[in-house]
Amino acid sequence: MDDILLIGNDIPMLESIMTSLKNSFSMKDLGEAAYILGIKIYRDWSKRLIGLSQDTYIDKVLRCFSMEQSKKGFLPVSHGIHLSKTQCPSTTDERDRMSTVPYASAIGSIMYAMISTRLDVSYALSVTSRYQFDPGESHWTAVKNILKYFRRTKDVFLVYGGEEEVIVTGYTDASFQTDKDDSKSQSGYVFTINGGAVSLKSSKQDTVADSTMEAEYFVASEAAKEGVWMRKFLVELGVFPNASSPLNLYCDNNGAIAQAKEPRNHQNNKHVLQKFHLIREFVR
Repeated sequence: MDDILLIGNDIPMLESIMTSLKNSFSMKDLGEAAYILGIKIYRDWSKRLIGLSQDTYIDKVLRCFSMEQSKKGFLPVSHGIHLSKTQCPSTTDERDRMSTVPYASAIGSIMYAMISTRLDVSYALSVTSRYQFDPGESHWTAVKNILKYFRRTKDVFLVYGGEEEVIVTGYTDASFQTDKDDSKSQSGYVFTINGGAVSLKSSKQDTVADSTMEAEYFVASEAAKEGVWMRKFLVELGVFPNASSPLNLYCDNNGAIAQAKEPRNHQNNKHVLQKFHLIREFVR
């Protein structure tokens, strides 16, 4: 059995598609979607709002890993916690004990929630997922901390809409050389439509940055490419009619902003890979 979710603002076209599908397949129209793939859909027609929640799925995950009665966490990552390969098991007994821990399964369960509605745990998931090959006690404690955070925040949901005009906004940030194993920085960006997050990425950078400015410049370049794709996609959908208007991308590092605006080489950027300078083609 397969589920199909049809979305659009042209009701006659949607009805025509439904009729065509019914003529070709045995199917049943369940009406307005309220729950699909573990995601609950809320609607407030008076305020033009739609919300997405995974509280039922998160309850299931908590029970699966025996965390339904745990303490409630306030943050997905505790302040001052740094994970590294030095915390991997160092003895056979410790490795045997950790082999019974469902580490990879927990990471996979958290990942589905993250890519659907819980983008707020993306950084924590990015860090903990690096140690699936040989997790230690500290790594498992960090994963359980994410589940504790889920227990306190399981009822929160993403909200979209509220405005007639579609407004896309991007934000970027970077943490300089936060990885204790190879001194690489962490990239993070998010794009929102009318305040609701639709695209987010938090990952370790491929290149070691020499400075905070470089780390911020690298992530700004990656975010710019995502923003260009998103803009074209929305224009093709017909929901972003003013194609000539710029898409705002916010960066909190003046040095990175200057690098993006000034297409010239100097001492501070002559070693930067050419691919990161692509952002200069998009900046106005």
